[in-house]
Amino acid sequence: MTVSNIHTKVFCIDDDDINHYISQKYINSLLINPKIKTFINCEDAIFELLNIDNFDELPDYIFLDINMPVMNGWDFLDVFDRMRIDPFGKIEIYIVSSSVFAEDIDKSRSYPTVKEFISKPLNQEKLKHVFKIN
Repeated sequence: MTVSNIHTKVFCIDDDDINHYISQKYINSLLINPKIKTFINCEDAIFELLNIDNFDELPDYIFLDINMPVMNGWDFLDVFDRMRIDPFGKIEIYIVSSSVFAEDIDKSRSYPTVKEFISKPLNQEKLKHVFKIN
C-alpha cells in the first residue's frame, strides 16, 4: 500500500445500489480510510462536483456507469469536460460497465478524461490495478 492510498476520495456513480455496496466493500478493504460518496444519478454527482470550492476536495477517482436513466455516463463526461470541473487532471475517471459492446469501449477511449474501461463486476484485482496496489 502506498501513502497516496490514505484518505483517498472516491465517487461511485451508478444507478444500482448493489453495485454501490460491492464497490464500497472492496474499496474499504483495499484503502486506508477512503472517503467514498455514492450517487444514484449523474446530475447529483455533477452538482456535488460543481460545489466543491477547494481543489484538494475533488475526488481522486470516479467510477462511472454509462447506462443510466435521465443523464447517462456519456452525458456526464460531456458536462464534466465542458464545465472544466478538473482543469488540472487530478481525477482519474474509470468507466465501469456491464456493456460488452466494442463501440462503448472505443467511445470511452475518445474521452481524454477517461483512464480506462472496466467491465463489471468490480472485484479486488481490478481495484488493485486502479489503485496501483501490488
